[in-house]
Order: sequence, then C-alpha cells, then structure tokens
Amino acid sequence: MTRTQAPANVALGARALGRVLCDAAVPRLASEGREISIELDGQTLPARQGEPVACSLIAAGEPLFARSVKYHRPRGPYCFAAACSSCLMRVDGVPNVFTCRTEATQGMRLERQNAFPSARLDVFAATDWFFPGGMNHHELLAGVPIAQDVMAVVARKLAGLGRLPDHEGPEREPAVVSRVEVAVVGGGVSGLAASQALLERGVEHLVLDRESFAGGRAAYGVPESEGETAPLPSPRLRLLHNVVGLFEDAGGRFLAVLAGERLHQLYVGKLLVAMGSHPALPAFGNNDLPGIYAARAVSRMIRRHQVLPGKRIACVGDATEAAALARLVTASGGEAVAVGAEPVAGHGLNAVSALTVRRGGSEEKVDCDAVALCVSGSPAFELARQGGARVVFDGARFVVEADADGRTAHPAVFVAGEQQGPCSLAESAARGRRAAMALSRGAP
Repeated sequence: MTRTQAPANVALGARALGRVLCDAAVPRLASEGREISIELDGQTLPARQGEPVACSLIAAGEPLFARSVKYHRPRGPYCFAAACSSCLMRVDGVPNVFTCRTEATQGMRLERQNAFPSARLDVFAATDWFFPGGMNHHELLAGVPIAQDVMAVVARKLAGLGRLPDHEGPEREPAVVSRVEVAVVGGGVSGLAASQALLERGVEHLVLDRESFAGGRAAYGVPESEGETAPLPSPRLRLLHNVVGLFEDAGGRFLAVLAGERLHQLYVGKLLVAMGSHPALPAFGNNDLPGIYAARAVSRMIRRHQVLPGKRIACVGDATEAAALARLVTASGGEAVAVGAEPVAGHGLNAVSALTVRRGGSEEKVDCDAVALCVSGSPAFELARQGGARVVFDGARFVVEADADGRTAHPAVFVAGEQQGPCSLAESAARGRRAAMALSRGAP
C-alpha cells in the first residue's frame, strides 16, 4: 500500500504545532479480558489478554508504531486486516510482525522498527524535507569518487525492515496433506451463504477463514442497518486457517493453508473465492499519519475489541457509510466530526491532530485525534487470479471478471461477494448462494 507524501510547502513548525491530541489514552468500552502488561521500547503499558496488540497500544495512547523505510515518516496501523505494512513491529525478538493479528500476552516485548535514535524523534526523517520531490538512492552521488561508495554503505544500512530475529525459528513439521471436492475461501456472509447452499445439495466442502470468528464484515464492519442479522454458521467452517496461495504439482491443484504454525496442503477440485476486499486509501496530503484508519478498522476496534480509537473522530468519505459509522462512534461515547466530508490534508507531527476537509465547495480545518476513511475497498483478487481468473479494471478498481453466477475464466474457479466489486451484505450473500449453485452443478 502506497501512501501520499506531504506537500512540499508544509512547514515543520506547523506540523509540530498541529500535534495536540495524540499520546493520550483513548476510552475502552468494556472491562472484558484479563488485565496484563506489555513492554514497548522498555516502557510498561497496560493491555488485555488476547486482544490484538495493536489495539493495546492504541488504547494506551501509542498510535506511532514505526518509521517508513525511505523517508522515515511516522507509521501506524491503517487497515487492521494485515493488508498493509503499517502495523509491523518487532515482537519478542521477531521482526516484521503484524500487530493487528498478534494477540497480546503477559510480558510481550514490542520494539518500533526502522528508527534512529527513536521513532518519536528520528533524525533520518529529515530526508522528507531535503528531498520533497522524491529521492532515488541508486543515483544519489553516483559517479562521485568516494562519495558514491559512502552513499552505498549508508543506503544498505537504512534499507530493509528490522533486524534479523534474536533466535532461530522452530523446526517445521511436515505438511498435513488432505483433499476436498470444493474449497470455499472466506467465512464472511458470501462464503457462509455458499456453504449453506452446498450443504443443501450434499456437496463435500470446507470453508476456510483466517479469522477467529465467522461473519466477516457482518461481524465487524460498519453496520448497514438496524435490523442487520448475522449469517448462519456452517459446520464445515475452519477458523484460523489462513490460505496463502494456490499451487499445482503431480497430484493436482492444492491450497497452501497455515493453521497456527502447521502447513496444510489441501488438494481441491473446485474453488470458490469469497475473500472480500482490501481497505483502499484515497490520496490526500499526509494520509499516512498514525491515527488515520480505514472505516472498517475503526468499526472492528469498536465492535470486536471494545476500543474507541479516538475521542473526536472525523468520519469522512462516502456519506452513507460515514453517517452509519458516526452513529456507531456516538453510541460508543465518542464524538463524530466532519461526517461525509472529503479529506484534503492531515495535520500533525507523529499522529493526526487535525484534518482539512472540503464540503460544499469550501474547506475547513477540523480538530480530531482519529480519522476514519469511508471508501470502497479493492477486491482481494490475488487468489482468484492465481487460479486462472481474469482481473479487469472497471473504471474505479480492479475486479475479478465473472458472470452473474460467479463463473470465471477458469472452469474450476468461482468468485462471490466483493470479488466483483462493492456490494451490500444482502447482495454478498446472494452472490455466494448463486455461485455455490452454479458450482454444484456437475459436482458429485
């Protein structure tokens, strides 16, 4: 995920003055879970056993997680879906860990990465100001005797993310090999609706989802209506099963699935991909500041983890979704501002403290300690494309090319839900059922 750099004419002093509301603990909505302590760069912080450690840090008033590789700009979680790299930290000596997917445990040691001497005051962040138009370190000082050699050493020192792990990893156990006639990847509304249709037809199948709970955005997304109902559970659902790729060998096509530390090699006959979408990030100045989140990330923190990521949250973007999220924020004890406005520029030093928005042809600067971007996601098409489906640009985003029944260019690969573009929960369920019915024709 690429975030937009700050405008070149933004003054450092203005950014420093803009940092007003960060570094303060934000409200927890419930006292569920056992209280524990974790360590961030040597500082002891409170947390709740089992919650994503990213939530622990945000609740403790620590939105700054790392620095970017090239310009050393501040970084904090954005998507809470392990679809970006903004929440990566060193955890118990292991670098580049997705803290949005890592459960907090007693005594866990966290370290911010790619910062010198610290993430709060990184001297290499000056590159953002010395090279406002961009920097190509491959050509910087190239051809200058001695200087080019020194620059090469400096570039190697600053490149990459994190140091090597403190210890070697455990020995890998052999992969678990199994077969299934149909695999449904995604345990959201479309995947569960597909499973119900397959059960009715007696089709052997498994539903795989990397989450610890079923329902996808129905369980954590921005509520679409007051009467929203959860999808039916499936006895064929396997939670905490992360599908990382589709491959082929002499035995046929198989999914590589991680369940904990164990790799499963699951051979499949037909594949239904219902993996939803990745949170998109609109382009505007300083859109990479910590405290700026995807709308579903804010909703997830509130609905699943009982953490309100700010006291004054700007809910901007799509008017309908922004209004729904604003109701959730308000009901949770927060204040929703700039609802449905267009974001223009973020302000702040190490975290967002204000947002310039455009509404009705005029601009205004709004104080806030968090921003929720309500924009349509980008289909998570990678697995379908691996399987032989075609991906096309529909004028707004890349989507999987498929007919109304989810058939793709490959006869054994079907898609459902947001793979074909944004849709409501009801339509997502309908797509899942139609795809399952089309897939089951000719299945044993």
